[in-house]
Amino acid sequence: MTETNIFLSPEVDEATKGQRVDKFLGQALPQLSRSQIQRLIGEGFVTCGEVSVADNAYKTRIGDIYQLEIPEAKEADPEPEDIALDIVFEDDDLLVVNKPAGMTVHPAAGAYHGTLVNALLFHCLGKLSGVGGVKRPGIVHRIDKDTSGLLVVAKNDAAHRGLCEQFAEHSIERTYYAVVYGVPQPLEGTICGNIGRSPYDRKKMAIVTNRGKAAVTHYKVLQNFHNALALVQCNLETGRTHQIRVHMASQGWNLVGDQLYVKAKKSSLTGVGASEKKFINDFPRQALHAASLGFVHPKTGKFMQFSSELPADMQELLQIAAK
Repeated sequence: MTETNIFLSPEVDEATKGQRVDKFLGQALPQLSRSQIQRLIGEGFVTCGEVSVADNAYKTRIGDIYQLEIPEAKEADPEPEDIALDIVFEDDDLLVVNKPAGMTVHPAAGAYHGTLVNALLFHCLGKLSGVGGVKRPGIVHRIDKDTSGLLVVAKNDAAHRGLCEQFAEHSIERTYYAVVYGVPQPLEGTICGNIGRSPYDRKKMAIVTNRGKAAVTHYKVLQNFHNALALVQCNLETGRTHQIRVHMASQGWNLVGDQLYVKAKKSSLTGVGASEKKFINDFPRQALHAASLGFVHPKTGKFMQFSSELPADMQELLQIAAK
């Protein structure tokens, strides 16, 4: 498998806020030249949380941690592939896609084909925003490979920048549905806790103190299944990498099927039959769906709201849990 080198910047603090991001990264990561950093930004290899950095002049904010990916030199540009897309909305500036679980958003090490970007390049005849770079054209934000649901994609640079600004300002409305072990108490509330890279496992994010970025998740229990599982609505006030997965796990309400933030011991699922218990504990992906997305259209100024029903696998999971 091809490997990608990943660099993480230190956290932006009071002394480094408001700087051009390329200048900040050039000083913070002296092993990389400023021209190399500018090229990585231009090609879409620099992200902050789940959002790509739009341009070199982006101003740093307190709490920002930037991830830079150094691709293998021989990596090929993504090619258009005729892959079916579930398009919820499309106009000349953007489109909203309902991504299935199992589809990677953009090409990366080990996944150069079959991605959302490959499908978009074919569907849009290559006419996508270049702000995200050659490897991530049009990609404004992302959701995990095994999370299903709604994504907005920019067709031109103006739309890309307008959407990125809304993500940076946390004005995008996003609602997710998650199936978790246990029943959150209280039934409705808010989880706050800075999220940053885990000091023990680079693949994981974690709640951290004195670093990371502020993260806020509002939740509400929609259904209780034998006091063993719950369907939970999560509304993101912020958008950090793995935010819902980390926040739920921090309270002991791990998502069903989440293999990264898995409990050391599965829930006993008291009151659930043996076959149902096996189905639940063997669920093949994190039970998380991006169900609603709302934003201001960057060209028309009109607020737009889109929704997506639970996919078939999560509907089956709820049916099994209810038995």
